Amino acid sequence: MYQSIENTTFMIAIVLYIASAVLSLLSVTGIVKKGGKVATSLALAGFITHTAAMVARTIGAGRLPFSNQYEFALSFSWGIVLSYLVLYRLYGFSAIGAFVMPLAILVMGYASLQSRDVRPLMPALQSYWLTFHVGTAILSYGAFALAAGISVIYLIDEKKKGSQRLVQDPEVSDMLSYRVIAFGILMLTIVIISGAIWAQKAWSRYWAWDPKETWSLITWIIYAIYLHLRLRRNWKGRAAAWFSIFGFISVLFTFVGVNILLPSLHSYAT
Repeated sequence: MYQSIENTTFMIAIVLYIASAVLSLLSVTGIVKKGGKVATSLALAGFITHTAAMVARTIGAGRLPFSNQYEFALSFSWGIVLSYLVLYRLYGFSAIGAFVMPLAILVMGYASLQSRDVRPLMPALQSYWLTFHVGTAILSYGAFALAAGISVIYLIDEKKKGSQRLVQDPEVSDMLSYRVIAFGILMLTIVIISGAIWAQKAWSRYWAWDPKETWSLITWIIYAIYLHLRLRRNWKGRAAAWFSIFGFISVLFTFVGVNILLPSLHSYAT
């Protein structure tokens, strides 16, 4: 029963997300006037059904959906849309949907290719640290996806003038990207620290240079450099936007590339 509900709500969420992304793109290109609010409403409806899919998975599995690649992709895309909706609620920034919703759709598409079998948790995952560690990772990755989308908007607006811009003042996009990245790196710091504590409890060592650990650290260093240059040298604008996008590429490799290409202690997340 719960699997049927999960599958149905999963598909409805994807359809609503696609409709939201298409309408957002039509709105920012000027083909459809004032379509941003409707696109955001569709994203919200998709988010609600997406949440229902996660709840069904949680009930059916008897645990939070954090233990394998399908479940994390399901949760990651949820975090992306949540970040977008929170930003819209705070700033009314609907144009970002045209650049963030396609990312959510791609991650949902990746999730659909993974096995949905519910398997018993391996001993190392039977810990309350799982919820804390993976939950903060979802918030962190969602924030970095949002920052990358905002940076794309900055790069587009940089070459336009006045009313042609998606955001009237490009410095607003620049500042928003910085704030979102600051939140994301805070969450990623907690991810790494909690992972080290969990590893000590599970395997009697804090760090083993496992590929997933290493690439998480590389991603953290990339964003730490961004913040350092921003705070110490007032580094902003085009270079900062590209750095934000580069950082998110590292996030994607940490999430997908490591699992596919590199043998890892985290290979249970498949």
